[in-house]
Amino acid sequence: MFGSARYVDPASQVGVTHDKSRHNSSPPSIHHTAHCSPERHRGTGRHWPPKRLADDAFWVPSSEHLGAVYTPDAGHVSDPQLAAANLADAAVRQGAVFMLSRAVTRVIRRSGRVAAVLLDDGTRIDTGIVVNVAGPWSGRINELAGVGDDFTVSLRPLRQEVHHVPGPAGEGGTAATGMCVADIDLGVYLRAEVGGGLIFGGTEPECDPLQWVDDPDDVGTDVTKAVFEAQATRAARRLSTLTVPNRPRGVVGVYDVTDDWTPIYDKTNLPGYYVAIGTSGNQFKNAPLVGGFLRTIVDQTENGVDHDLHPAVFRAPYTGHTIEPSAFSRLRPMNEKNSGTVLG
Repeated sequence: MFGSARYVDPASQVGVTHDKSRHNSSPPSIHHTAHCSPERHRGTGRHWPPKRLADDAFWVPSSEHLGAVYTPDAGHVSDPQLAAANLADAAVRQGAVFMLSRAVTRVIRRSGRVAAVLLDDGTRIDTGIVVNVAGPWSGRINELAGVGDDFTVSLRPLRQEVHHVPGPAGEGGTAATGMCVADIDLGVYLRAEVGGGLIFGGTEPECDPLQWVDDPDDVGTDVTKAVFEAQATRAARRLSTLTVPNRPRGVVGVYDVTDDWTPIYDKTNLPGYYVAIGTSGNQFKNAPLVGGFLRTIVDQTENGVDHDLHPAVFRAPYTGHTIEPSAFSRLRPMNEKNSGTVLG
């Protein structure tokens, strides 16, 4: 959040009981700019809408302060590779088998429902239930299964870059507070990284072209100087002590993006074939919960209850809250209230 923002307690606004003793008495700030003018310290200046660096308006000093929402219970996974490995180990202990470096070449039907999956090495896996969780390859798998014609939202692979720089100096920098900042005002998100670094990426502002791809296997894995400079300079606009290196560092990945940046967790018109797709780069932390959604949908559907007509209801195991996965239906109307970005 930003130093000039007013603290809002979201839980009290929606009537949710929570333990206030777990929260700090006041939210942290970025580079002690709460009492400084935007002209002197640009950290809390308002720059909306986001602009490209080539636009002279990008460099115009701000004359307005920026507000923000502070969410103390939010967080991020600092080591996704380790987290993924831990999830895989837990799955193996529950009986899961990983068949790595294999490609699905065919989804076989029998008597009107899914019957088997054929791999590129000739292996045939006979099964009455298939769940497509193929990420940016999910559209390709759907084509093999012959599903998707009734989907009201489509999905496409999108190339993305995430960059790394040394953390900003000075007390109050993001590296010191450990915050994750979603800055749609400038078109960048950023968070602290283990070791004092800073990770940042884009929020898909309208001024930046999206890098849609036809084949995820053909995506170049090197970060580009142009994208790095744009995102790093936007981050430096917010964090005045941030130093932008000359050489870009970061990673390249591919998102599986739906039209409204909302996932699809659902059955399909092929009995026995289910999907958990279109996660749009923002569902990693939700993976265990998504597994619960799919189990609920599969159990109900395979027991003869049509999820389209009578949507399944998932009960959260710890809070007891009920969630309707129908919000992620393949047949849903376009989610116009979504941010239209990786932030969901």
